[in-house]
Amino acid sequence: MGQKEQKRIVVWVVEDNVLFQKNIVELINDQSDMECEGIFASCEEAIASLGVVSKPDVILHDIGFERMNGITSVGIIKGKIPATQIIMFTVFEDSDSIFDALCAGATGYIVKSSSETMIIQSIHDVLAGGSPMNPTIARKAIDMFKRMHNVPKEYGLSSREREILEQIIHGFGNKHIAERFNVSHHTIDAHLRNIYEKLQVHSRTEAAIKALKERLV
Repeated sequence: MGQKEQKRIVVWVVEDNVLFQKNIVELINDQSDMECEGIFASCEEAIASLGVVSKPDVILHDIGFERMNGITSVGIIKGKIPATQIIMFTVFEDSDSIFDALCAGATGYIVKSSSETMIIQSIHDVLAGGSPMNPTIARKAIDMFKRMHNVPKEYGLSSREREILEQIIHGFGNKHIAERFNVSHHTIDAHLRNIYEKLQVHSRTEAAIKALKERLV
C-alpha cells in the first residue's frame, strides 16, 4: 500500500503589485507542499471569495491598498475564518501598523525584502504555532508593549495557564510547550482553550498581545 499523500498547504495572496504578486505566487507553487489557490489584487476581492474559493491555511496579506486597507481586511477575514493564519506582508515597518495588524488578528509580520527562504519558513512557522517577525519589527513591537501601562486585571488564570502564556509570548509552539512541562499536546490544547475563553480572545497572537498589554505574566 502506498504512502498517504500529504495534504498541501493552501495559501492565499492579497497583493496589488502585479509583478510582486506574480513572483510570490510562483514561489509558493514551486514548493512541493504548498499551492496558491487564491490570488487577489484587493481586500474586497479576497473577502468576497470567502466560502467560494478553498479556505486557506495561510494568507499573505499586504497592508496598503487604494480602498479598504489590509488591517481592516484582516479583522473581517479573521471574524469569518478564525483558524486561518495571516501574515502581514508589506514594506511598512512603523510601529502603528505593527500594533494595528496584530490587534486585528495577524499572526506574523514580515517585510517584502525578506528572502524566499524566510517567506516559506514563515508560512511553516505560523502553522506550527509560531509568530514570524523580522528582528526590527519584533523589537519595535516589544518596545511598544513595554510603554503600555494599563492596570493589571484578574482573569482567573491558573499558575500553569500563566506559564503557558509566557511560553506563547516567547513564540514557542505547542510541541515545545508540551515537552517543557512533560505533558501531552492534548493537555496543552485544553489549557489553550481555557486561556482563550478566560481572556476572551481567539488566537495565540491575541492572547500574547493581551498578556503583554495587561501584564498578566
